[in-house]
Amino acid sequence: MNGTVIKAVAEFAEVITGGTPSTTKPEYWDGDVPWLNSGSLNEGVITAPSKFITKLGLANSSAKLMPKDTVLVALTGATTGQVGYLSIEASANQSVTGILPSKEHHPKYLYFYLKSQRQKMLGDAFGGAQPHINQKYVKDFKIPLPPLDDQIRIAHLLGKVEGLVAQRKQHLQQLDDLLKSVFLEMFGDPVRNEKGWDVQPCEKAVLDISSGTSYGGEDRAFLSPDEVGVLKISAVTKGTFDPTEFKVVDPTQITKALRFVKRGDFLFSRANTVELVAACCIVPQDYNQLFLPDKLWVMTLNQELINPIFFNLLLKNKRYRDVVRNLASGGHDSMLNISMKKFMTLDVPCPPVEMQSQFAVIVEKVEGIKSRYQQGLTDLEALYGALSQQAFKGELDLSRVPLPGIQAEKEKTVAAEPLHTPAEQSLAAHLPDTDNLLDALESTAGARI
Repeated sequence: MNGTVIKAVAEFAEVITGGTPSTTKPEYWDGDVPWLNSGSLNEGVITAPSKFITKLGLANSSAKLMPKDTVLVALTGATTGQVGYLSIEASANQSVTGILPSKEHHPKYLYFYLKSQRQKMLGDAFGGAQPHINQKYVKDFKIPLPPLDDQIRIAHLLGKVEGLVAQRKQHLQQLDDLLKSVFLEMFGDPVRNEKGWDVQPCEKAVLDISSGTSYGGEDRAFLSPDEVGVLKISAVTKGTFDPTEFKVVDPTQITKALRFVKRGDFLFSRANTVELVAACCIVPQDYNQLFLPDKLWVMTLNQELINPIFFNLLLKNKRYRDVVRNLASGGHDSMLNISMKKFMTLDVPCPPVEMQSQFAVIVEKVEGIKSRYQQGLTDLEALYGALSQQAFKGELDLSRVPLPGIQAEKEKTVAAEPLHTPAEQSLAAHLPDTDNLLDALESTAGARI
């Protein structure tokens, strides 16, 4: 990118860190000054505060008011390296550093660049029990700064793609909500059972429960043909089976028979945190190299009473899942565990199997739509990664990206200048070949659903 300079953050912007007013002084809290903690940065663009403090609390603490368009970086805890963008004026606690607006940088460009650098920040974090970064680290962080117009173009382009990603995620959530709504319409509240369905003990609906064997292993994204992987409990926590959540096990460690997962297996997480215990899913195909750990169960259902798809949505119903969670032992802040004996004490509502089958047909149709939306989301996320990598390396032809508010001239389409290295050519394959890249991205994303 012509004209790009590399500068430390402190060379072009003021950097400030927040603070917390004394919690023993009620007069410092519940005022009208927005105040953020580092958890707020999970939301990306911040439109509302975690809490409010008073002007007195602001004046008598190290908290400082930061203007709209400040870029925030979380310094400690689970959100270390997380980046947020202030769309409001707000203060923050000492776990948050703010990079204030300046004449040399476009705030959204800086936001997107720092988001792309989170893994580096996590790798650079220091400290034993709780790795963290500090204000000096943020001040010294090097940023490539192209001319301001190019920063605006890059931010506008990445913002468009990020918006399309958010839209696809919203569509997927709406489809999940639709299934929950159809479930309630057909079967009612499974805890109140106001429709008076037959209720059977779980031991009649679930004929068998078995678990696997846990082994230590290596986190890796792939398995060689002669290797096997033990599933993590995170393979089921999203409610759909995730075959990428495994650890590679050294075959010489294996001393017991393994239970590999196959198409139609009904998996259930007997152990996890309070939010994630009792997650379940149905395996869509055979996985001959992935085996069950001891914290995941595979259930054999009595299909004369229970359709697996109905049972899957029953266990995902919020009120019924709370009943299942209450069977777990363990403290609220620790790993919870559900025993087979307690699980078998559940009462299971059993509507007519024909009705459950009708519901299953609806679910399969909606899941087909979700699959297409999910593929569109995957494509968009890959596109975002390719675009951001090209943009921040100066490899993107920004003449194809009009400045916001400026109409691209209606000219004959001219192909972009060819890229020369294999890596550049690989990335370029993701990009529509047109003068107006933004319009093309929206059209392409729409076609993928």
